[in-house]
Amino acid sequence: MKPTLNDLPKEAKDKHIENKKYFDKLKKKTPKNLDYVMQDLHDAEFKKTNCLKCANCCKTTGPLFTSADIERVSKYLRQKPQHFIDQYLRIDEDQDYVLQSVPCTFLDQDNACMIYDVRPKACREFPHTDRKKFQQITDLTLKNVSICPAAFNIVEEMKKRLPL
Repeated sequence: MKPTLNDLPKEAKDKHIENKKYFDKLKKKTPKNLDYVMQDLHDAEFKKTNCLKCANCCKTTGPLFTSADIERVSKYLRQKPQHFIDQYLRIDEDQDYVLQSVPCTFLDQDNACMIYDVRPKACREFPHTDRKKFQQITDLTLKNVSICPAAFNIVEEMKKRLPL
């Protein structure tokens, strides 16, 4: 099933226990070809997914900003890094720099990113479904399936392609 954005939180919640059990098995017995399968699933999903129609990640969550991200974005905005931090960021409970608020300050009305070319690494890699050693980020993936319809679809296809 391909959930609509409105249905996604409920669909993800309904699948949470099933997905958690699947990921627990995946960690115990990781298929040798997991990274290749995940790359294929990721590529196939993003050939048919237009993130600009959704942008739910930008509307509901904020990325972590590394020091390299802060340097790059502040330079792009022609600001000193400290001014960028003071204007846009805060330190969270994990002592990481994150946006002061969501939706993302840099999201425009068309769901486009105003800093797309220099966006944080966390944004470039979201939803992380093509990351190497995917079995190490299953907790993150469990969260992302409730935010990103593409991640939800990838996990559903993963369970079909790699039954455990």
